[in-house]
Amino acid sequence: MAGDKIEHTFEIQEDAIKMLDEAVEKHNLESRDKALRCLLDYCAEDGDWEDIFETVRCLRC
Repeated sequence: MAGDKIEHTFEIQEDAIKMLDEAVEKHNLESRDKALRCLLDYCAEDGDWEDIFETVRCLRC
C-alpha cells in the first residue's frame, strides 16, 4: 500500500504510544508512523475485521 502520505493527528493512549515505540525498536522501523502504517496494512490485508471490532477487549477498564 505504498503511495502519498498525508499528515493527520490521532488521539491515542500513552500505552499505545509505548507499543508503537516497542515495534519501532524491535523491527528497526524508521518511526512510530511507520509502525502504525504496518499495523493498518496488516488489518486491511490479513486482519479478521469481525474479530478485531466485535471482540470485547478491556485494556483500560
